[in-house]
Amino acid sequence: MPTIQRYNTSKGFSLLELLIVILIISMVYFLGFEGVEIGEQKPKALTPLNLKSNIRSSELFRGEGTLLCIDECRACYFRPDLSSPFEAYTSPIDLTNIQAYTLDSYDALTRVEYGRYQDQEICLVMDFFKNGSSTQLILKNEEGSYFLPAFFGDPQRFSTPEEAKEYWLRNTTLASDSGAFY
Repeated sequence: MPTIQRYNTSKGFSLLELLIVILIISMVYFLGFEGVEIGEQKPKALTPLNLKSNIRSSELFRGEGTLLCIDECRACYFRPDLSSPFEAYTSPIDLTNIQAYTLDSYDALTRVEYGRYQDQEICLVMDFFKNGSSTQLILKNEEGSYFLPAFFGDPQRFSTPEEAKEYWLRNTTLASDSGAFY
Protein backbone atom coordinates (compact mmCIF):
# COMPACT_ATOMS: atom_id res chain seq x y z
CA MET A 1 0.00 0.00 0.00
CA PRO A 2 1.22 3.36 -0.92
CA THR A 3 1.93 5.75 1.89
CA ILE A 4 0.37 9.15 1.80
CA GLN A 5 2.69 11.96 2.66
CA ARG A 6 1.19 14.83 4.46
CA TYR A 7 2.68 18.25 4.15
CA ASN A 8 2.80 20.56 7.05
CA THR A 9 0.37 23.34 6.25
CA SER A 10 1.01 26.50 8.16
CA LYS A 11 -1.94 28.51 9.26
CA GLY A 12 -0.15 31.91 9.22
CA PHE A 13 1.41 34.24 6.71
CA SER A 14 5.02 33.98 5.69
CA LEU A 15 7.36 36.88 6.34
CA LEU A 16 7.42 37.74 2.65
CA GLU A 17 3.61 37.90 2.47
CA LEU A 18 3.48 40.20 5.52
CA LEU A 19 6.08 42.53 4.03
CA ILE A 20 4.15 42.76 0.75
CA VAL A 21 0.91 43.59 2.62
CA ILE A 22 2.68 46.30 4.67
CA LEU A 23 4.21 47.75 1.49
CA ILE A 24 0.82 47.89 -0.26
CA ILE A 25 -0.91 49.51 2.74
CA SER A 26 1.90 52.08 3.05
CA MET A 27 1.68 53.00 -0.63
CA VAL A 28 -2.09 53.43 -0.46
CA TYR A 29 -1.77 55.56 2.68
CA PHE A 30 0.90 57.87 1.29
CA LEU A 31 -0.81 58.25 -2.08
CA GLY A 32 -4.20 58.87 -0.50
CA PHE A 33 -3.04 61.39 2.11
CA GLU A 34 -0.35 63.21 0.17
CA GLY A 35 -0.58 66.94 0.83
CA VAL A 36 -3.03 66.55 3.70
CA GLU A 37 -1.79 68.26 6.82
CA ILE A 38 -3.28 66.73 9.92
CA GLY A 39 -3.98 69.10 12.80
CA GLU A 40 -3.84 72.33 10.82
CA GLN A 41 -7.24 73.88 10.36
CA LYS A 42 -8.00 76.18 7.48
CA PRO A 43 -9.12 79.59 8.70
CA LYS A 44 -12.83 80.22 8.60
CA ALA A 45 -14.14 83.09 6.52
CA LEU A 46 -14.34 86.38 8.38
CA THR A 47 -18.04 87.00 9.15
CA PRO A 48 -19.78 89.42 11.52
CA LEU A 49 -20.35 86.64 14.08
CA ASN A 50 -16.72 85.46 14.18
CA LEU A 51 -14.92 88.70 13.33
CA LYS A 52 -13.47 89.34 16.80
CA SER A 53 -12.40 85.75 17.44
CA ASN A 54 -10.83 85.32 13.99
CA ILE A 55 -8.83 88.55 14.27
CA ARG A 56 -7.62 87.67 17.76
CA SER A 57 -6.48 84.23 16.56
CA SER A 58 -4.81 85.45 13.34
CA GLU A 59 -1.03 85.54 13.00
CA LEU A 60 -1.17 89.31 12.41
CA PHE A 61 -2.69 90.04 15.85
CA ARG A 62 -0.16 90.85 18.59
CA GLY A 63 -2.38 92.06 21.43
CA GLU A 64 -3.87 95.11 19.72
CA GLY A 65 -4.48 96.44 16.25
CA THR A 66 -6.83 97.92 13.68
CA LEU A 67 -8.85 96.14 11.02
CA LEU A 68 -9.75 98.20 7.95
CA CYS A 69 -11.94 96.91 5.08
CA ILE A 70 -12.46 98.49 1.64
CA ASP A 71 -13.99 97.61 -1.73
CA GLU A 72 -17.45 96.93 -0.24
CA CYS A 73 -15.69 94.86 2.46
CA ARG A 74 -14.23 92.38 -0.02
CA ALA A 75 -10.64 93.32 0.95
CA CYS A 76 -9.39 93.88 4.49
CA TYR A 77 -6.13 95.09 5.99
CA PHE A 78 -4.73 94.86 9.50
CA ARG A 79 -2.06 96.77 11.38
CA PRO A 80 -0.78 95.73 14.81
CA ASP A 81 -0.22 99.31 16.06
CA LEU A 82 -0.56 102.92 14.95
CA SER A 83 3.02 103.20 13.69
CA SER A 84 2.84 100.07 11.50
CA PRO A 85 1.56 100.03 7.92
CA PHE A 86 -1.54 98.06 7.06
CA GLU A 87 -0.92 94.49 5.86
CA ALA A 88 -3.36 92.56 3.69
CA TYR A 89 -5.61 90.18 5.62
CA THR A 90 -5.16 87.01 3.56
CA SER A 91 -7.74 84.69 5.14
CA PRO A 92 -11.17 84.38 3.49
CA ILE A 93 -13.56 87.29 4.01
CA ASP A 94 -17.36 87.13 4.00
CA LEU A 95 -18.27 90.72 4.90
CA THR A 96 -19.54 91.85 1.50
CA ASN A 97 -21.83 94.90 1.58
CA ILE A 98 -21.48 95.43 5.32
CA GLN A 99 -22.76 98.70 6.72
CA ALA A 100 -21.48 99.85 10.11
CA TYR A 101 -23.64 101.71 12.62
CA THR A 102 -23.00 103.25 16.01
CA LEU A 103 -25.06 105.22 18.52
CA ASP A 104 -24.60 108.97 18.74
CA SER A 105 -24.78 111.03 21.93
CA TYR A 106 -28.60 110.97 21.75
CA ASP A 107 -28.68 107.15 21.37
CA ALA A 108 -29.79 107.47 17.76
CA LEU A 109 -28.62 104.85 15.28
CA THR A 110 -26.06 106.50 12.99
CA ARG A 111 -24.32 105.01 9.96
CA VAL A 112 -20.56 105.34 10.23
CA GLU A 113 -18.73 106.92 7.30
CA TYR A 114 -15.00 106.32 7.54
CA GLY A 115 -13.54 108.04 4.50
CA ARG A 116 -11.21 106.55 1.90
CA TYR A 117 -8.12 104.33 1.81
CA GLN A 118 -6.14 103.56 -1.36
CA ASP A 119 -8.70 105.67 -3.24
CA GLN A 120 -11.56 103.34 -2.21
CA GLU A 121 -14.35 103.88 0.28
CA ILE A 122 -13.74 102.33 3.69
CA CYS A 123 -16.68 100.20 4.82
CA LEU A 124 -15.38 99.05 8.22
CA VAL A 125 -12.76 100.08 10.78
CA MET A 126 -12.48 98.15 14.01
CA ASP A 127 -9.90 98.70 16.75
CA PHE A 128 -8.76 95.94 19.10
CA PHE A 129 -7.15 96.87 22.42
CA LYS A 130 -4.75 95.14 24.85
CA ASN A 131 -7.40 94.86 27.57
CA GLY A 132 -9.50 92.57 25.32
CA SER A 133 -12.01 95.18 24.24
CA SER A 134 -12.75 96.39 20.73
CA THR A 135 -14.85 98.94 18.90
CA GLN A 136 -18.54 98.38 19.67
CA LEU A 137 -20.58 98.37 16.47
CA ILE A 138 -23.76 97.24 14.79
CA LEU A 139 -23.12 95.68 11.39
CA LYS A 140 -25.80 95.14 8.76
CA ASN A 141 -25.83 93.12 5.55
CA GLU A 142 -28.54 91.33 3.53
CA GLU A 143 -28.49 88.38 5.96
CA GLY A 144 -29.28 90.42 9.04
CA SER A 145 -27.94 92.83 11.64
CA TYR A 146 -25.22 92.03 14.15
CA PHE A 147 -24.31 93.58 17.48
CA LEU A 148 -20.59 93.36 18.22
CA PRO A 149 -20.03 94.13 21.91
CA ALA A 150 -16.99 96.05 23.07
CA PHE A 151 -16.13 93.77 25.95
CA PHE A 152 -18.55 91.22 27.36
CA GLY A 153 -20.47 88.56 25.51
CA ASP A 154 -20.56 87.16 22.03
CA PRO A 155 -21.79 88.89 18.88
CA GLN A 156 -25.55 88.61 18.46
CA ARG A 157 -27.63 88.41 15.28
CA PHE A 158 -30.87 90.38 14.85
CA SER A 159 -33.36 91.00 12.06
CA THR A 160 -32.95 94.77 11.97
CA PRO A 161 -30.43 97.36 13.17
CA GLU A 162 -33.14 98.79 15.46
CA GLU A 163 -33.39 95.45 17.33
CA ALA A 164 -29.59 95.43 17.69
CA LYS A 165 -29.77 99.02 18.99
CA GLU A 166 -32.32 98.03 21.65
CA TYR A 167 -30.06 95.17 22.73
CA TRP A 168 -27.08 97.57 22.87
CA LEU A 169 -29.00 100.05 25.02
CA ARG A 170 -30.37 97.32 27.31
CA ASN A 171 -26.85 95.94 27.89
CA THR A 172 -25.42 99.43 28.44
CA THR A 173 -28.03 100.00 31.16
CA LEU A 174 -27.21 96.66 32.79
CA ALA A 175 -23.47 97.36 32.77
CA SER A 176 -23.88 100.88 34.18
CA ASP A 177 -26.19 99.73 36.99
CA SER A 178 -23.62 99.62 39.80
CA GLY A 179 -25.84 97.50 42.05
CA ALA A 180 -26.18 94.70 39.46
CA PHE A 181 -22.60 93.50 39.88
CA TYR A 182 -22.03 93.93 43.62
